[in-house]
Amino acid sequence: MDEPRRAYLDHASTSPLLPAARTALMEWLDAPGVAGDPGRIHHDGMRTRVALEDAREQVAAWLGCRPREVVFTSGATESIAAASHGARARDPERTHVVLAAVEHSAVRQWAERGPHTVIGVDRTGRVDPDALLAAVRPDTALVHLQWGNHEVGTLQPVHRVVEACRERGVLVHVDAAQAAGRVPLHLGDLGADLVSVSGHKFGAPPGTGALIVRRGLRIPPLLVGGDQERARRAGLEDVLGIIGLGAAAAELAETAASWTAQARRQTDRIRSWAETADGVEVLGAGPDGSLSHLVCLGLSGVEPQPVLLGLDALGVSVHSGSSCSSEALEPSPVLAAMGVDADRSLRASVGWSTTDDDVDRFVDGTGSVLAGLRALGS
Repeated sequence: MDEPRRAYLDHASTSPLLPAARTALMEWLDAPGVAGDPGRIHHDGMRTRVALEDAREQVAAWLGCRPREVVFTSGATESIAAASHGARARDPERTHVVLAAVEHSAVRQWAERGPHTVIGVDRTGRVDPDALLAAVRPDTALVHLQWGNHEVGTLQPVHRVVEACRERGVLVHVDAAQAAGRVPLHLGDLGADLVSVSGHKFGAPPGTGALIVRRGLRIPPLLVGGDQERARRAGLEDVLGIIGLGAAAAELAETAASWTAQARRQTDRIRSWAETADGVEVLGAGPDGSLSHLVCLGLSGVEPQPVLLGLDALGVSVHSGSSCSSEALEPSPVLAAMGVDADRSLRASVGWSTTDDDVDRFVDGTGSVLAGLRALGS
């Protein structure tokens, strides 16, 4: 007996595999012949090399950059690590890092390995670009700035910061893990030195991603031991996963605009409900200043764990607490930096597979669960 359909509203954590990616994976697996090492010059190796480079071109076309700038990685965490390591390792006299307080833990923890300056944010989670740039010093190796926040969706002033960093001669890294597939990136126009993306956030296979390295920039690789990815990332490429990544990128190049409009309509539905619900507030920036696909709600008077469990029993999947925590609901450092309650939040995030009925189930279910919990506590 088939299980009833669940309302999956946790796309900001990971998104189900896109149909085009699934098809590409199955076609490669079902194709006759042996998949060879793309670094070899025999037939099997060259066949694999063609598939790898086709995927690179698909990713580059979608992101608006050059294929040679695309370095395939295992995801945004590795891409961030490679950018952080490489920026500091290229010049031992310049190891200072500047970052906003709301950056992902993958950024924060690498910054903490050396001298760094953390810049605070306002109550919407937005950093003041002037404050960020004022922290740049002669020994600054890298400025980090996420495109859109992973917990509250607030967009950051990436274009202004990138332009100013280029004028100052300091490298800038943009974490686009949440923005990819939700915001037209046009990385060639942006001009950032380093940009990280994660495949599983937008419907590509888990364990895939890329670091976009601006043409002409040379940074020491994080992973050494081979000349793969033009000596920028050692180790045999995950060819199967990369084929799926390329197919997902190609599909998004055609459909992202319509899906973004759908996501905005669906999250607007959640925002409208939250504005009239007792003890619920929308955290972060308004719709014009945030990513289209996620909404973070502050909950008054209830703990998030029973809300999550109540929604899960109703077949609705959402998230709460620190986006970096997998084993326990920990207070959110992002919300703490914003000066709001870091212990009582609920994040709903929609994606390509989300239906309007899923959103209605979340809204109705959350209202019901909150009412029941508050009745118990009265």
